[in-house]
Amino acid sequence: MRFLNVVERVGNKLPDPVTIFVILWFVVLILSYIVSKSGITAVHPGQIDEATGKNLVISGVNLLSKEQLQLFLGNIVTNFTSFAPLGLVLVTMLGAGLAEKSGLMETVMKSTVTKVPKRLLTATIIFVGILANAVADAGFVVLPPLAALVFLGVGRHPLVGLFAGYAGVAAGFSSNLMINMLDVLVSGFTIPAAQIVDPNYVGTPAMNWYFLIASTFILTALGTFITEKYLAPRFEGSNYISIGREETSEVTPLEKKAIKYAGLGFLICVIVLVALCIGPDAFMKDNETGSLLDASAPLMTGMVPIITMLFFVPGLTYGIITKKIKNDKDVASILYDSMAGMGSYIVLAFAAGQFLALFNSSNMSSLLSIKGAEWLKDIGLTGPGLLVAFVIFAAFINLFVGSCSAKWAVMAPIFVPMFLLLGYDPALTQMAYRIGDSITNPLSPIFTYFPVLLAFAKKYDKNMGIGTIMASMMPYSLIFGLAWIILLVIFMIFNIPLGPGGGIYYHM
Repeated sequence: MRFLNVVERVGNKLPDPVTIFVILWFVVLILSYIVSKSGITAVHPGQIDEATGKNLVISGVNLLSKEQLQLFLGNIVTNFTSFAPLGLVLVTMLGAGLAEKSGLMETVMKSTVTKVPKRLLTATIIFVGILANAVADAGFVVLPPLAALVFLGVGRHPLVGLFAGYAGVAAGFSSNLMINMLDVLVSGFTIPAAQIVDPNYVGTPAMNWYFLIASTFILTALGTFITEKYLAPRFEGSNYISIGREETSEVTPLEKKAIKYAGLGFLICVIVLVALCIGPDAFMKDNETGSLLDASAPLMTGMVPIITMLFFVPGLTYGIITKKIKNDKDVASILYDSMAGMGSYIVLAFAAGQFLALFNSSNMSSLLSIKGAEWLKDIGLTGPGLLVAFVIFAAFINLFVGSCSAKWAVMAPIFVPMFLLLGYDPALTQMAYRIGDSITNPLSPIFTYFPVLLAFAKKYDKNMGIGTIMASMMPYSLIFGLAWIILLVIFMIFNIPLGPGGGIYYHM
């Protein structure tokens, strides 16, 4: 508890992520002056100097010079609009936002966890929680209290359901059966970071897909085991405040009808997508190789609008059937509301975009990556040990900075090029980061939804404290982390692709 108190105090003193990026602007400016005057250079292994025909020698650039400051001033708008994750996330939100605001995602979760046999209830809640990262905030807000009410309804302790639902969403944050907005978000930082070293690198949001699918089933099984063997014995038989079942919000006949038609809309979208993938000259195949999974294939390059459409059509259908959408003005209003909710992200994107532009212009990203790769080679830290160390590092940082995008915006330009120079595919570095970013989510008192969980828990136990929640979440974090690391090492040892266009090793 003393350690947790320290974590909480330190975390609460950290400034807002936007402020952190603004501070980093000035840190980069000052460091660029120091590095440029120090005469530090590095030989880029992947780029050739056209003038000499030899490998390009990189040195630091003084961003405080008159010319560089003028260049930065003229590029502020471009730095923002060309910030890769900005467009990717906003376009995805056009579909995901409509599905969430129309009520589709909440009803899907309600109809899923309330209609399963009692013996499968725990596994279903964990499974739905893991999949819930596809609907962003709705998973954290809707599923845990709903799971508590469902457990209460079948005669089990509601806190077991509450904590199991939260663990599934939080600790399993980087697993899923489908590509979603989180994949789009993290790949938006990974791809430009890899292009620092290899301008020809091409990646897709699906680069971790195979690993995510395997993780989903493994974590569901482990989460069920942890809940029944560790969590349930701590609470079953103890007293709790009964709040009745009036809050279960049973699915209404109209919502059932809307879900059916929304599912039909989703099925039609899938059928059309499959049809566009069939045939030697299929629309979704690469024109040169005829492959669907090449990074340059339309199926991969168009993954963002495809994901958007797979959310948009069912969400629109659901809204029309439930009468939440009566005309085009209602659709526009929901989309406006979804985009309004992205205001904080847009501000963060502006600050992060300027930081990345400054960091790259200073050449410090390349210098740090090359020198760091050389240092890691010299000390012999490569292979699975290196990736495991990176997972642990990311997990530790996640205790203090909860935002996945804010951390990766800073870490990707450093670690992706560094590991790429050691011969590791950016998809592997990204997956290692995502594991670390997920496993300590339920443990961090400063994680955005930790106070929300505490508020839900106090409905059943007014004396509920941080220590009880931490003790309940610790097994999920430790066992999920161990299982994920073992799975990642297995993928590395047998050189199994992490997803379409995402391998283990990379050769420039």
